[in-house]
Amino acid sequence: MTAFQPGGFKFTDSPDPAWTFGASSSTTHFGRQWAEQETQGWKTIDTSQEDPRYLYALSISGIVPRPIAFVSSISAKNEENLAPFSWFNQVCTNPPIISISCTGGSRQKDTARNILETKGFTVNIISEPWAVQANAACIDAPAEVNEWVVSGLTKEPSTSIAPARVKESAFSMECELLQHIEVKNAAGGLAANLILGTVKYIHVRNAVLDERGLVDPAKFMAVGRLGDVAYSKVGDGFRIPRPAWAEEKEKLQDQLGDVLWTTSGNIRSES
Repeated sequence: MTAFQPGGFKFTDSPDPAWTFGASSSTTHFGRQWAEQETQGWKTIDTSQEDPRYLYALSISGIVPRPIAFVSSISAKNEENLAPFSWFNQVCTNPPIISISCTGGSRQKDTARNILETKGFTVNIISEPWAVQANAACIDAPAEVNEWVVSGLTKEPSTSIAPARVKESAFSMECELLQHIEVKNAAGGLAANLILGTVKYIHVRNAVLDERGLVDPAKFMAVGRLGDVAYSKVGDGFRIPRPAWAEEKEKLQDQLGDVLWTTSGNIRSES
């Protein structure tokens, strides 16, 4: 077994630092190897005909890495709950809104029920040093079991809401329910509870901030979810500047000419 090696993050060159507009991805050895894999063909899946269990396994293995919302909530009966959700992301920052999807089924998730009852919840980002403790909260215990005790993690009082935040988390958000959307399956049953939450307060450790007051990925050591029971950690990163039309339009026209434009005369743009 490999010993735990914290940190070690660094920025490297982009995968193709010499790339120019319009050039294919096969200009590097790395890109050519990737392109050659196309000769193995494709598997096309009709989601309306596929076994839902396979779709679940395939989706969580392909939509990666996923950030994890480690959610602390509390019921109307004052029962505390702590659970990780990797169907989570940021929606916007003005106002600051996040989304969490809690899958449906025969029994509503405790987290979804708690948020609908009491409106407040915290989202705590998981880092490597305490990932094992967070994973323990995945246990399929009855609602009356306290995952805080199971995980060994520490409750820290929130500023504006009842549910505590996780003290071990270097980045925590206090949230209030903004909107609840019931997503239905083909049979009319509950497929998922989509929760939109307004971030009221953010708590971030000074130790993970850089000189600009932003989170340093090397210090943060956040983890994400892969398929199966696998997690990912932040390895090396690379920076690729976002092109600005005002600065690049002459170069683009010189290199690509008329093929640059769509039939309507507008630049192609995909995000």
